[in-house]
Amino acid sequence: MSLERLQKILAQAGLASRRQAEALILAGRVQVNGQVSQSLGARADPELDRIELDGQLIQAREKLGYYMFHKPAGYLTSLADPQNRPTVKVFLKKLPIRVYPIGRLDYDVSGLLILTNDGELARRLMHPSFEVPKLYRAQVRGVLTPERLKRLSSGQILIEGKPAAPARARLLTSGPDRGWLELVLTEGRHRQVKRMCAAVGTPVEVLKRLGYGGLRLDPNLQPGDIRPLKGQEILTLKAQAQLT
Repeated sequence: MSLERLQKILAQAGLASRRQAEALILAGRVQVNGQVSQSLGARADPELDRIELDGQLIQAREKLGYYMFHKPAGYLTSLADPQNRPTVKVFLKKLPIRVYPIGRLDYDVSGLLILTNDGELARRLMHPSFEVPKLYRAQVRGVLTPERLKRLSSGQILIEGKPAAPARARLLTSGPDRGWLELVLTEGRHRQVKRMCAAVGTPVEVLKRLGYGGLRLDPNLQPGDIRPLKGQEILTLKAQAQLT
């Protein structure tokens, strides 16, 4: 049994601030197991007791969770697939709470996924107006000439008739028929890295996401591994989403 003050339970359920919750209790608007409770020292168990505000049952707010996931290639970023292909759900089952990926990575793409049940944070990070930076490393087929790199950064590549936002492109290695580059995008259109690279004549062969919203993929995370985000990492994401 975990007893907590009623004002804390109301506040955690998102119904009022602590001070507002105290006023609701003193006004006789809160009931515990059918009995009005007007004591500011009253305690209850939010999991076992029936707590009501103005006759409406209070539902405890789900505990928020934030995780870093190293998605392996060969899995869909969804929790179900009508074609019965492997999904990331198999990795999420071991977590203590239900969380969801922020955004998507293609079936054959590996790398950083942020998992959370913080709906407002997820919504903001996926909205194009916040221009969340995403760092990718790609192996491409063809020669990565300065002209091709410049075009990737130009903002003039069309995707479905609309120009892609300018990307930051950096050459890592270049050979006679293949090369590696890093790309930073601030929008997340469907298969955007692959489509941009194909548009300049260097189709992607291998793609991995290394960064998202100011976070970098933990080098100690093996494909399939998940770890909770650290406090500063959560603050970094919230700052990117302009949440305080």
